Amino acid sequence: MDRAQKEAVVEELGQIFESSGVVVVAHYAGLTVAEMQALRAQMRDAGGSVRVAKNKLAKIALDGKPCASIGNLLTGMTVLAYSEDPVAAAKVIVDYAKNNKKLEILGGAMGSAALDQNGVKAVADMPSREELIASVVACIGAPASNIAGAIGAPASNIAGILSTLEERDAA
Repeated sequence: MDRAQKEAVVEELGQIFESSGVVVVAHYAGLTVAEMQALRAQMRDAGGSVRVAKNKLAKIALDGKPCASIGNLLTGMTVLAYSEDPVAAAKVIVDYAKNNKKLEILGGAMGSAALDQNGVKAVADMPSREELIASVVACIGAPASNIAGAIGAPASNIAGILSTLEERDAA
């Protein structure tokens, strides 16, 4: 790799570190190409990405970034999993690591907060952005549906009483 390519990689990694909601660092020694492709596909489906980069270039890119605390994790064969959604990358990599013992989660960063292995697992257990939005919408919509039900209830009660009276008169 020549100097221009290295500078481009450092720039790209710098943008990843700045714009990502979460960055997870893991060792991937022993993963086959097919297993790595499966991890990339799962991460892509969740809205995240997986990147393998030289540790030295990643450390240079981390300089001055909020997640600079992950620099000490960059040793050996490391892979970076990241996503804009603060939960997506952590969920995918934790689920993948459960099924494939060759992938060892080292830690990560969520903004400027450093995460250890347990921190990454705790982030993975959090609800995703879409799940939170759905629960907020449900909470907002529940009072409206209760009001609509209360308004419609007297009308249905009157209809029930009228049908009972009609049945009694017919009998």
